[in-house]
Amino acid sequence: MDVIGVGDMSGDVFGNGMLLSRAIRLVAAFDHRHIFLDPNPNPEASFAERQRMFDLPRSSWADYNPGLISPGGGVFPRSAKEIPLSPEIRAMLGIADAVLDPITLMSAILKAPVDLLWLGGIGTYVKASDETHAQAGDKTNDAVRVDAGELRVKVIGEGANLGVTQAGRIEFARRGGRINTDFIDNSAGVDCSDNEVNIKILLDPIMSAGRMTQDVRNDLLVSMTDDVGAIVLRDNYLQTQAISVAQAAGLQALPAQLRFMQRLEQSGHLNRKVEGLPTDAQVTTRQLAGEGLTRPELAVLLSYAKINIFEQLLDSAVPDDPRLVEDLEMAFRRCWSTGSRTTCARTACAAN
Repeated sequence: MDVIGVGDMSGDVFGNGMLLSRAIRLVAAFDHRHIFLDPNPNPEASFAERQRMFDLPRSSWADYNPGLISPGGGVFPRSAKEIPLSPEIRAMLGIADAVLDPITLMSAILKAPVDLLWLGGIGTYVKASDETHAQAGDKTNDAVRVDAGELRVKVIGEGANLGVTQAGRIEFARRGGRINTDFIDNSAGVDCSDNEVNIKILLDPIMSAGRMTQDVRNDLLVSMTDDVGAIVLRDNYLQTQAISVAQAAGLQALPAQLRFMQRLEQSGHLNRKVEGLPTDAQVTTRQLAGEGLTRPELAVLLSYAKINIFEQLLDSAVPDDPRLVEDLEMAFRRCWSTGSRTTCARTACAAN
């Protein structure tokens, strides 16, 4: 899998993303300091080098072992006036220019014909063709930013926030690209924090009663790391699966999705213009063209559906139904293994 990216291995988002698969061929990346180009990387050797850099206390692309970079590649400072491009780099980027300034080169990287664009650095780098740079709201990267219609990647992963405008996501998706949204691709971090907060809420009265010390609580939290991680990954797998199921429904689901948007608007919960969702007329145009909602649009609708269901549940008698007490307790029964025995948080709290 050939990858281009924004970020470096010292960043938790970019660095972790580039260690998820040993099949990754990172051919180009840039951050605020350097431009990294490796037109024909060896997957195993480059993975090991990325791991080494990730493990350093601090690193930049300048720390990459030049002996591991494929012929024609290199690491170049963004402060350079111009950067010579080898035949290998030109072929990888799909351009004819022998020399480019750093800003133009970074734009060319974003438009490279590869599999994945992984956004792990700060900035908005892609907008819709009909948006202005001012609408993207990131003046620093105006000169680097490209239009969604210029992209030649197959998939975009937004590890960072707002790497692509919502209009840009929708345009990219309508052209056949695979993309969710930043709040979907980033949701595991929030989910992890939610689980941590819930567990701490459960333990607080135990600690206040003097039945558990801070050190015991901290050890308990550490011991639950793998289990919470598994819960978070499953939650996020199911969330993206829900979007895929909705997308697979295509045109058949469009009338129901339109009614849902209309109902949310009528109740004052949704502003379609703000959220980049299609108007009634645009939905009709999509229907005539045989086109349903895109993944970025479905991601927004999924979020509103969750909020809507949550509010309706709170306004009902469901939370106070004694028959659901066991379901509530189950949310806190996070089990973990210690040696040869398995213990639940609820049991441990009672024991302490």
